[in-house]
Amino acid sequence: MTRDPLGWIEETLRVRAARVFLETAAGRVVLYGELERESRRMAAALRSLGVSAGDRITVQVDKSPEAVFLYIACLRLGAVFMPLNTAYTAVELDYFVGDAAPKVVIASPGATATAARLCQTSGSVEVLTVDGAGPCTFNALAAGMTAASLASASWASPLGGEAIAALVYTSGTTGRSKGAMLTRSNLAANSTRLIEAWAFTEEDVLLHALPIFHVHGLFMAIDTVLASGASLLFLERFDPEEVLRVLPRVSVMMGVPTYYIRLLQNPALTRAATAALRLFICGSAPLLPQTHQAFEACTGHSILERYGMTETLINTSNPYQGDRRAGSVGPALAGVELRITDLDTGEITSIPKSIGSIEVRGPNVFKGYWQATEKTQSSFRRDGFFITGDLGYLDVDGYLYIVGRGKDLIISGGFNVYPVEIEEAINALPEVAESAVIGVPHADLGEGVTAIVVANAASTPSEHGIIEALKLRLAKFKIPKRVLFVGELPRNAMGKVQKQLLRTLHAKLYD
Repeated sequence: MTRDPLGWIEETLRVRAARVFLETAAGRVVLYGELERESRRMAAALRSLGVSAGDRITVQVDKSPEAVFLYIACLRLGAVFMPLNTAYTAVELDYFVGDAAPKVVIASPGATATAARLCQTSGSVEVLTVDGAGPCTFNALAAGMTAASLASASWASPLGGEAIAALVYTSGTTGRSKGAMLTRSNLAANSTRLIEAWAFTEEDVLLHALPIFHVHGLFMAIDTVLASGASLLFLERFDPEEVLRVLPRVSVMMGVPTYYIRLLQNPALTRAATAALRLFICGSAPLLPQTHQAFEACTGHSILERYGMTETLINTSNPYQGDRRAGSVGPALAGVELRITDLDTGEITSIPKSIGSIEVRGPNVFKGYWQATEKTQSSFRRDGFFITGDLGYLDVDGYLYIVGRGKDLIISGGFNVYPVEIEEAINALPEVAESAVIGVPHADLGEGVTAIVVANAASTPSEHGIIEALKLRLAKFKIPKRVLFVGELPRNAMGKVQKQLLRTLHAKLYD
């Protein structure tokens, strides 16, 4: 068996025991030593439930230090961590649990009843709760672990680099969500390269206002801090006032474009307010050049934009030392190969600024899609390059510019939104004949989810009524910002809805 690339976690937790790992806005301090003890207790608790390396652990919990302990516990035990958005409804959760067949489901206290009903039919062994406050069943189970259980809580032998560390569900523009299998080597390679690319040291304090069910908040943020021995200032959510209050206490901030847009709207954002920071990082959605320029004019800081995906973690980054170009996500990280291929022929395009398909290869690229062999095979070239589905070009210096996305993926507020899922929910309403969902430029969210609806004959659905109906089936970030009604949808000669025409027609909707 090959050496476990995450084997250093044990030594890191032990050697840095007296250093601060995490501090909450309320003043709770978690040392690396406490992270070691509590994650070991949770690993022992999972083992007591029959969890072994490779078993899936579905986690849909609110953000808290305990949720981080659970993540590290899974890494130490070799269990597959499967985070889910806390906004997912019972209908959505039913699919994920059924597809992944987890050994254990861990939820926030308020969601226990729903999770338990689903798991009665899924075959999951246990449904437990974890939270940052109050009595929770998994917290209590972990607290009761014996010394003997704790002694054997981490892996008995090193796990190979190809072992799956996390199963993170993403979606295509057609069909159901797919679980991206991220290996232990993927996580190790990603954190190692980000430490180098962004000059992280144990002296850094990272402002963490991101959700932790997403690869951004987990692998880009927490893993980088853990691997460098740095610290987290852990906020429950992004709030501009709170962020501005704590900025003097941190050295780095990670965020999505919406965060920076909202900070710019606050007059308290000044050069003095950001003087303690060495770096602002942005990703998960395109950062408009005007936002980049406005932030630099206001604070003197040039935001470092990078490019990543659930399936590949981070691919490119503007340099820490060097030219950070507005509108670009920078050159490929060390060890990552990047190329542009012709959309029609698949041949590599070497001419600068030639737009094509973005493809990547490297130790950061995932193992494949869970139980989806055909989809996995179709997503890779024969030479191992992953077809991202994004469109872009390289300039003469190797900086990547993303100009669009294949198919119809929408990124709103940093979250991926897939039109087919929303269209299916809208079309299921009795007063709707058909619909098309598109992303329209939105100053705050990047793209606003917008539904174009054709009503059934003799029906008069309302925008408010459709939105309210969707709230019962879809997570909040998927709900359309607007619902527009038309007599018919534009189609080409083959009968395909012309979504690009719809995007053009409604491009100024949110101006």
